Amino acid sequence: MGKKHRYFVYILTNKSRVLYIGVTNDLIQRLYQHRNKLVEGFTKRYNITELVYFEETSNVVDAIAREKQLKGWLRAKKIDLIEASNPEWRDLGSELCGPDPSLGSG
Repeated sequence: MGKKHRYFVYILTNKSRVLYIGVTNDLIQRLYQHRNKLVEGFTKRYNITELVYFEETSNVVDAIAREKQLKGWLRAKKIDLIEASNPEWRDLGSELCGPDPSLGSG
């Protein structure tokens, strides 16, 4: 039997609560890339490094569709989604990855 595929739709933020929505098949690696400014563009420019929400699915088509759906939502609805499971806006990346200094949000 083959390896189970995992895909994640995730929301990152920064101290100003600017939101970024993405999709990946390796959440920890992708978070590492964002935190270490290895991804050119929006997240690097605005220092968006804190994981505040994610969902997992085994279907890439579903993951991409969900990413597009969330990107189409008004900001208030995105905030409601985050706060339903993470009302304190904790950085879930620290909880997923442990105290790995390479994942620090500095």
